[in-house]
Amino acid sequence: FPYNKGGEFKKWYGNREHVINWENNGHDIHVNNNLPFSHQGAPLRGKRFQFQESITWSFISSAYFGVRYSPPGSMFDVAGSSVFSTDSTLLKSLVAVLCSKLSEQYLNILNPTLNFQVGNIANLPILKKIDHEHLSRLSDQCIAISKSDFDEIESSWDFRKSPLINAKESVKLSFKKYNEHAEEQTKKLFALEEEINSYIYDSYEIDSRFRHDISLKEITLFSNIYFKFSGNRYMFQSDQFVDLVSYTIGCMMGRYSLDQEGLVYAHSGNKGFSDLVDQGTYKTFPADDDGIIPLTQLEWFPDDATNRFKEFVEVVWGKDHLQENLDFVAESLCLHAIKPKKGEAAIDTIRRYLSEQFFKDHLKIYKKRPIYWLFSSGKTKAFECLVYLHRYNESTLSRIRTAYVIPLLTKMDAYAEKLSQDRDASESAAEIKRLEKELAQLQKQQAELSSFDEKLRHYADQRISLDLDDGVKVNYGKFGDLLANVKDVTGKKPEVIKDI
Repeated sequence: FPYNKGGEFKKWYGNREHVINWENNGHDIHVNNNLPFSHQGAPLRGKRFQFQESITWSFISSAYFGVRYSPPGSMFDVAGSSVFSTDSTLLKSLVAVLCSKLSEQYLNILNPTLNFQVGNIANLPILKKIDHEHLSRLSDQCIAISKSDFDEIESSWDFRKSPLINAKESVKLSFKKYNEHAEEQTKKLFALEEEINSYIYDSYEIDSRFRHDISLKEITLFSNIYFKFSGNRYMFQSDQFVDLVSYTIGCMMGRYSLDQEGLVYAHSGNKGFSDLVDQGTYKTFPADDDGIIPLTQLEWFPDDATNRFKEFVEVVWGKDHLQENLDFVAESLCLHAIKPKKGEAAIDTIRRYLSEQFFKDHLKIYKKRPIYWLFSSGKTKAFECLVYLHRYNESTLSRIRTAYVIPLLTKMDAYAEKLSQDRDASESAAEIKRLEKELAQLQKQQAELSSFDEKLRHYADQRISLDLDDGVKVNYGKFGDLLANVKDVTGKKPEVIKDI
């Protein structure tokens, strides 16, 4: 079930990212905490209020106080403190009151700390003469705008598709349209909040000298550049294309589809995936057949992430302006996500982003609980690939070996031989030096890849299975140091097998 547990400063709607196992009326929670089922205290207080429509806020917050509407069906604890009412109109009116600048001023007087407790909220004066139906209507509009904005991020349970896929003409036009929409929504919410503040101040007969204006940075929409990026348009643009790349990877994996909005595949062990393929779910942009996407610094495989991203851009925005579209993606990524390289081709910039930065951003988006797992040979990045955890099965590691690692060893041998021949045939000292440097790096990668292959074979022979109910943190630790950033995800250093 959804679980309200506070989170960052956000008003009206959002921070819906936690779930709780309440199967059999919370059997596991009671047993694990040695609590009788009649228990009414911590860790779950107010059982009779669980799953009710509510107002929620973060117990520990920033300098700003932000409350959010929570629809029926959620649970809560003290970190996501809540207010309840059987009158939905009154409840949504109170959301507007609590989101007002006057409530913020009162709370700063009642409790100048960063801990907003239930008692502080209960002490706020609510006038009887307030028109709750009027405020509820305004609140509904604010909630709707905020929910629509929240659902545009990939981690939302109601995410449908990338908001940049909105115009077939070009990537640049798609971004322009989305940017215009984002500005329009920010202005709408700003105007609504101004109207609410004006009404509240008038109702409480507050002198103009003590009225505070709302600022654009307090409009808590992810698409509001003043809230998320302090007005930096370059960061905003770059971030949108980081999200687009992530969505594209999701389409490659079959998590998403251009033919069907929302979450398409999130079962376990790749079960039922072939049925979706047979039904034409991935007709427009075919999902990868094994859920394994190579991330390589050089183009070793035709189905690597870079080539498939290029294919995605061509499918969505057409072939006629493919290079122009790739150029715009690369330029956008270089605005903030990665540093630009002089003279670098757009496709190489995209390849560099995927190889060096994508997984770091993925860890941030999913808060160190990645859904795409990065198998890595090590520091030289001789071979890396992403595996979608919902499509991982007992034969995945063997597939990585036979389809990618072993063929790559052969390809590297051939490439090393070519570099040696080119070096021997060259009469340029500078060219010889460059080739020797590249050959030395390749030899390091060959040694690393050979070692990785041995470890991969060891784990592949074990036919490791996943239990998704155990969560990412537990399952990610089953593969030793085959995976990247193990400590970031599990909190522990990976097991390292030295003698195989």
